[in-house]
Amino acid sequence: MLTKRIIPCLDIKDGRTVKGVNFIDLRDAGDPVELAQRYADEGADELVFLDISATEQRRKTLADMVYKVAEKLNVPFTVGGGISSIEDVDVLLKNGADKVSVNSSAVKNPKLINDLVAKFGSQCIVVAIDAKQIEGHWKVHLVGGKVPTTLDLFEWAKEVEARGAGEILFTSMDHDGTKDGFANKALARLSKELSIPVIASGGAGAVSHFTDTFKLGRADAALAASVFHFKEIEIMDLKHELKAEGIPMRI
Repeated sequence: MLTKRIIPCLDIKDGRTVKGVNFIDLRDAGDPVELAQRYADEGADELVFLDISATEQRRKTLADMVYKVAEKLNVPFTVGGGISSIEDVDVLLKNGADKVSVNSSAVKNPKLINDLVAKFGSQCIVVAIDAKQIEGHWKVHLVGGKVPTTLDLFEWAKEVEARGAGEILFTSMDHDGTKDGFANKALARLSKELSIPVIASGGAGAVSHFTDTFKLGRADAALAASVFHFKEIEIMDLKHELKAEGIPMRI
C-alpha cells in the first residue's frame, strides 16, 4: 500500500508566511525559507507554497524564494499562485520547484492544463480547487476564494483528470482555518470518482482529523498550515500516531 503524505502548506504574502481563517484575517507565521527547512528536518513528506500576493513583481520575488528554498530542501515542493503560462512554470521549475499548482488560470483556460502536461509531464502538474457549499452543492471559487463560479467541484475534478493533471489539491473553504476537521464526505467522493491522488486541505486541528481524512475521506495526502506553523501538532508525533492507527507512513 502506498504511504500517505503529510504536507505543510505555506501561504506567502509579500515574502512572509501568513495564515487566516476561511481565507481572510491573515496573520504572520514566519519566514518561508526558515519554515521550509524546519519542516523538512521534522519529517514532512512534501511542502506546498502558495503565493497569495498580488504585486507586479510576484514572479521574480517568487522565483527568488523558490531558489532559496530549493538550496535547503531535500523533500519535493510544489509552488502555486498566479501561474498562467508555460513560461511561468518554466521559471519556477528551473529555480528548483518540483511541481507547480494552477487554480484560477486553469478554470479560465482549461486547455492550459493540457499544454502544461504536454510540456512538463503530468507528474509535476497539480490542479488546486477551492470550493464551498452553496445551497448544498460544492461550487468552485477563484482568486483565493473571492470569486464564486457555477462550476461543480466533482465535474471540474473529473475534467482536470481527463486533461492530464497528475494530482488534485482540494481545499474546502468552509473548513479552512476552522480546525474542525476536513471535508471528508466530499474527499471520499473525489477519491472514488478519480484515479489520480487527492490532497485534502482545510480544517486540520487535531491528530484525529488526519486519521479521519485518511480513513473516511480516503485522501492520499493531508495538507495543513497553522497547526504546524505554531507547533500545535509536531509532524513526527503525528506520523507515529497515524502509523499506530494502521495508516502507512514514511518515518
